[in-house]
Amino acid sequence: MALLDLANPTRFLALVERVLPWLAGLTVILFVVAAWFVFAVAPDDYQQGATVKIMFIHVPAAWLSMACYALMALASLGTLVWRHPLADVSARAAAPIGAAFTFVCLATGSLWGRPMWGTWWIWDARLTAELVLLIMYLGLIALWRTVEDPGRAGRAAAVLTLVGTINLPIIKFSVDWWNTLHQPASVFRLGGPTIHTSILVPLAISALAFTVFFVLLHLAAMRNEVLRRRIRAMRLVAAQREAPSDIRAVPQGGN
Repeated sequence: MALLDLANPTRFLALVERVLPWLAGLTVILFVVAAWFVFAVAPDDYQQGATVKIMFIHVPAAWLSMACYALMALASLGTLVWRHPLADVSARAAAPIGAAFTFVCLATGSLWGRPMWGTWWIWDARLTAELVLLIMYLGLIALWRTVEDPGRAGRAAAVLTLVGTINLPIIKFSVDWWNTLHQPASVFRLGGPTIHTSILVPLAISALAFTVFFVLLHLAAMRNEVLRRRIRAMRLVAAQREAPSDIRAVPQGGN
């Protein structure tokens, strides 16, 4: 099946129905393997103890909070430039998932930071930028829900999404640009990862498990959004067919 064929919602739905069960099974397997590596292979930190294992949820959630927004930005280009019929569907389906991962990132970061930094929250540059990302997600969700016409809502959300991409490099490079409590990049860096393989391998498997989970949720949400829009279109057609008879039934004149 060619990539352009997926522009047809019917073909896209057929593909999703075939793929979702396999993705669900793969997600379960990866999480089981990741849990084994986290609890059986990854050692406790000599300073942080078992608290360090919050990292295996916090870090993948942080990565996916930004990756999800980047996906929405690409979908926004598809909406504004290429008019792809599924672009807005993809962006709208991704927004609640991205908001959830961002919330998990902030919550686990707070739980991790309390014993390490002595406080639940501090206006650290990266923390603040991540909070702004959550607010942006919630604002886009509200916009889609407020504007009834999906086309108008999609175009407005696409513009705001593209404007908001300026926050992604701020989140990524805030630890390099400002003096923050967060440590510098230790995985994605030019010189290679700086953490031991006993930590790196479980982290990579956890990240893979969360990524496949995200793909599963995203495809399922896209399927639901396509079906929701089809139902809306059917209701509009039905309402237009009933409108003339309703108009004729209204008495003309004063009595």
